[in-house]
Amino acid sequence: MIIDIKLHRDDLPDQLALGDNISVDCEFMGLNVERDQLCLVQISSGKNDAHIVKLNRDNYNAPNLKKILQDKSINKIFHFARADLLFIKKYLNVRVENVNCTKIMSKIARSYSDKHGLKDLVKEFTGNDINKNLQTSDFGGDLTEKQLNYCAKDVIYLHEIYNGLMKILIREKRDKLYKDAIKFIYSRVDLDLASFTSDIWSH
Repeated sequence: MIIDIKLHRDDLPDQLALGDNISVDCEFMGLNVERDQLCLVQISSGKNDAHIVKLNRDNYNAPNLKKILQDKSINKIFHFARADLLFIKKYLNVRVENVNCTKIMSKIARSYSDKHGLKDLVKEFTGNDINKNLQTSDFGGDLTEKQLNYCAKDVIYLHEIYNGLMKILIREKRDKLYKDAIKFIYSRVDLDLASFTSDIWSH
């Protein structure tokens, strides 16, 4: 598969047309939102393309990117949206609107499996194998071709996965349950920002 990868400095270019159904992923310096900064945001229109924004970590001035993330008319597909929305809210200071999450979809739709990672979903719904070894690499400096390809593969399959999972949710009559569950994502992010990272529903 040939992937059209474009690396953008600081922000998405003006007048970039991505459509109303995009997939989004982020890369951080680590998983501690108070310590580890947001480095990259990658977006795909679902047409084997990946627009990777290397953010200016001194000011996070990215008005074009922020506008798209806040646009309620654009569906945004994440995998594990909880983490991405947390870092976006902390560092870009915006609330992402119209969010879907393939990890949450998978947990509700695929009750026949306990494997809900992106690698597992890519394999099941697209037949492709992806390598997650670069997940813990340094995304804060100059990016290698391997890192760019890794980032691209985190978004280019999400549309197909989303469509496959939605079919199962509808078939099993769990789509309303999912839609109700995903509404909690904003509260979950606020709880994470307030350091309530454990399951507040547990005994």
